[in-house]
Amino acid sequence: QVQLVESGGGLVQPGGSLRLSCTASGRMFSINIMGWYRQAPGKQRDLVARITSGGTTYYADSVKGRFTISRDNAKKTVYLQMNSLKPEDTAVYYCNYVPALSNWGQGTQVTVSS
Repeated sequence: QVQLVESGGGLVQPGGSLRLSCTASGRMFSINIMGWYRQAPGKQRDLVARITSGGTTYYADSVKGRFTISRDNAKKTVYLQMNSLKPEDTAVYYCNYVPALSNWGQGTQVTVSS
C-alpha cells in the first residue's frame, strides 16, 4: 500500500511563505500525476494543484500565481511552494495521486493568521 507523508506546515502571517513536502512510497510515483489537496474546517477536500510526470502543472483559481507545485521523481517527492499566503489558505494540506487513492496521509496543518 502506498504511504504518503506530508510535512512543512505551520503558522505564518498573511503575506508569508511556506514550502510543503510530500514523500510517497511505492513504484507508481514517477509515472503518475501528483496533486496537493486541502481541507478547511467544515469544508470538503479540494484539489489546489497538480503536476504530471512530465512537469505540466494545473492550479485552482484561488491559488494561481501564488502557489507553485514541483516534483523530484528520483526522491519520490512533490513540493508546494506557497507565497503571499492569505487567511483563507488556512487548511490541512494533503498530497495524493490524481485521481486520489483511497488512503491518505496525515496531512500538514497550515494556519495563516496575524
